[in-house]
Amino acid sequence: MKHRKKRAVLSEIQILRKSFICCTLLLVCFAAFTFSSLRLLFRGFHPWRPPATTAIARVKPNISIIGTVEFQDDTVIFLKYPPSTPLFTKYDIYCIYLTPNSSQYQQYQLKQSPVSVENNELLGQQIIRCPLIKPLGLLTSLSVEPSGYTLVIGPTRRWNSLAYEAMIDRDNTTIVFVKGFNLRGGKQSDPSKFKCVYGWDVKKHPRFMLQSDVVSVAQEVFRCNTPMSILNSPQRYQSIKVSVRMVGKEPLESIVSPKRRLQLNLPGQKQHQMCVCTMLRNQANFLKEWIMYHTKIGVQRWFIYDNNSLDDIEDVIKVLSMDGNINVTRHVWPWIKTQEAGFAHCALRARDVCEWVGFMDVDEFFHLPTGLSLLDILRNHSQSNSKVAELRVSCHNFGPSGLKHVPTQGVTMGYNCRMIAPERHKSIVKPEALNSTLINVVHHFHLKSEFRYANMDRNVMVINHYKYQVWEVFKEKFYRRVATYVSDWQQDRNVGSKDRAPGLGTRAVEPPDWSSRFCEVIDTGLKDRVAEMFTDPNTGKLPWQKSLT
Repeated sequence: MKHRKKRAVLSEIQILRKSFICCTLLLVCFAAFTFSSLRLLFRGFHPWRPPATTAIARVKPNISIIGTVEFQDDTVIFLKYPPSTPLFTKYDIYCIYLTPNSSQYQQYQLKQSPVSVENNELLGQQIIRCPLIKPLGLLTSLSVEPSGYTLVIGPTRRWNSLAYEAMIDRDNTTIVFVKGFNLRGGKQSDPSKFKCVYGWDVKKHPRFMLQSDVVSVAQEVFRCNTPMSILNSPQRYQSIKVSVRMVGKEPLESIVSPKRRLQLNLPGQKQHQMCVCTMLRNQANFLKEWIMYHTKIGVQRWFIYDNNSLDDIEDVIKVLSMDGNINVTRHVWPWIKTQEAGFAHCALRARDVCEWVGFMDVDEFFHLPTGLSLLDILRNHSQSNSKVAELRVSCHNFGPSGLKHVPTQGVTMGYNCRMIAPERHKSIVKPEALNSTLINVVHHFHLKSEFRYANMDRNVMVINHYKYQVWEVFKEKFYRRVATYVSDWQQDRNVGSKDRAPGLGTRAVEPPDWSSRFCEVIDTGLKDRVAEMFTDPNTGKLPWQKSLT
């Protein structure tokens, strides 16, 4: 009996021992699993699960979303990269749409390819345009293929209430470009009504913000005193945001940090005598002719601000850049209705390397009837009067000239009938002489008080503005205007404005007599000169003509 009890006690001890060992093993496995999961979470990502139960996974921390902006037609996501990181292509990522939820395990509702993927070399960013999904309310993020990692979502801002670009100027002021105050075009506003604010989150943590006075404000451009702590420690504050607020109100949202532009040349030493800035959208078909012609007559440097093009403009610019005589760069500018601000931004970039800068559109061509080059004209004015810092050039508006289809030889060869009276003017300016407010209206700037402008003799230089081309080209003007202070043509206001085509309403419907409109005088001056300069004597073709084979 004693032996039986002893064996029972031993058996119970063995069972307890086995149970203890099993529990210990389970605890060790659980702890290991928990530690492994925490490590993965700390490192910034979770494993991607199938779509039905997809969790938000965090991508490696060297790539991050620094801003998401909702526009009228799409959502734009700004990514920040370290210099050595390979960039995404359109085929590496998907736009995904998620329900608003603070949980990290929210499920995405939809997955679509991006509209475009752009690189902004100036800021070391990549810009991803995603389709805008309606009804609104879904959050947009990016899924990285093939792993399925999803970038961490940041706050989404609206494009029309935002500080969107900034730079620290030579005089240590910060220039901030904003949307949202509806200031008057072409006029200075009262700077005492505004303050500049600097902080890591200018909306959520106002107690941790620095404030400074606004020096000047006009249109969408604010010039502010930069706090000394930021000037003295740029690396420490490299991720700090800058915005603007009206006194007594909250600041605008911001996605931009103030960066100092490096001065490439000493004052007075300019690399180029003549440069051109333009802002465009979907003009790749016309870019070759425009750049090749103007390069021939003296333009030495091109700044192309691409306002959301969906054509092959990047490929066209790459081909043009292969020509050793053409110096052209493309700057991605996603901000809609900001042409004046974009030109101000370009003027600051061009100031260090360009003596003179022309601000014009791709359908505008300088015509020099006397046969002089642009450089000849600029040298003559620089020598005769050093106080002249703007040359105003009259514009002649050309019509469809009887054509119904895009001319195969190009704009300058195809359109040869125009209106008699010139309309408005465009300017070539010295960027060093611009007023510090950077006010510009219809492609010309306000100058410092000590400088003046000169009107060009039309027999010496004029602009052929191919404004009213064949209908398939012209109708695109109805769908988006880049100028801030000009109404879109689909809006039923300012119907009598010179910015609209006479006799057209608010819809892109071709009038029966369109091809014969705006034709009052035959003018083949530029056509003849282009034919003489560019026609291949063997083939009879021009260098920008597309092959028909």
